[in-house]
Amino acid sequence: MDPSVEPSVEDASGFAPREDDLQRLWTPHRMVYIGGQDKPADATASQCPFCRVAAGDDEQGLVVARGATTYALLNLYPYNGGHLMVLPYRHVSDYVDLTPDETVELARMTQTAIRVLTAVYAPAGFNLGMNQGEVAGAGIAAHLHQHVVPRWQGDANFLPIVGRTKALPELLADTRTRLAAAWPADGTAEDPEETA
Repeated sequence: MDPSVEPSVEDASGFAPREDDLQRLWTPHRMVYIGGQDKPADATASQCPFCRVAAGDDEQGLVVARGATTYALLNLYPYNGGHLMVLPYRHVSDYVDLTPDETVELARMTQTAIRVLTAVYAPAGFNLGMNQGEVAGAGIAAHLHQHVVPRWQGDANFLPIVGRTKALPELLADTRTRLAAAWPADGTAEDPEETA
């Protein structure tokens, strides 16, 4: 690049035709997440949305199931339809700080989430994961949460990669209703085949 040439900005309208064969899927609800709306002001339990949801109404908070020490809820900004999170009621950030009871129930509730999602939506696979700390990608680092993301063949097409947009075929309230109805009534996470 010639340092004597002054940089300039070209008008973007000249790069592509005004009319093209692309369809647009507008997802303005994602802007609140991108802009940081409703993110906790600090790491305290009083600012934590997960603590607020745990103390509130299940339908409004998208809570699917409750256990003694943990609960499952839908992700408000899902990677895929049916994206659940399993987390302790207690405001704790590190996996190593869970009590033995919380650790066991978190694992069992994750197993139940997989079984219920499989029964209701028949995904081809799952991504499970915890992001420990902001640097690791945790959006709300102060309250540990286990992601349970159902996956289907071809669900990672150009739209989320290029368009940074995810098309979801069902409203969150409808997903919550379906999963809550399919969750075992006693809330246990035992494999039905093991108890037979």
